[in-house]
Amino acid sequence: MSVAGESARAEQMREKARHMTEAAERTGDPEQRRRLQEKARKLHERSEQQSGRDGDAIPL
Repeated sequence: MSVAGESARAEQMREKARHMTEAAERTGDPEQRRRLQEKARKLHERSEQQSGRDGDAIPL
């Protein structure tokens, strides 16, 4: 995959993590909130690893 493709993929992952975090904030179920927050955290970590490969780390 090209560097541009890797950057786009990392950005998509960060965007999905943001959506999960927002969904977690809206839910009234504490267990669902915890699951969404954990998924968002893991996805954000993966996006940072992806960004690190192409030198394009962008913090949330």
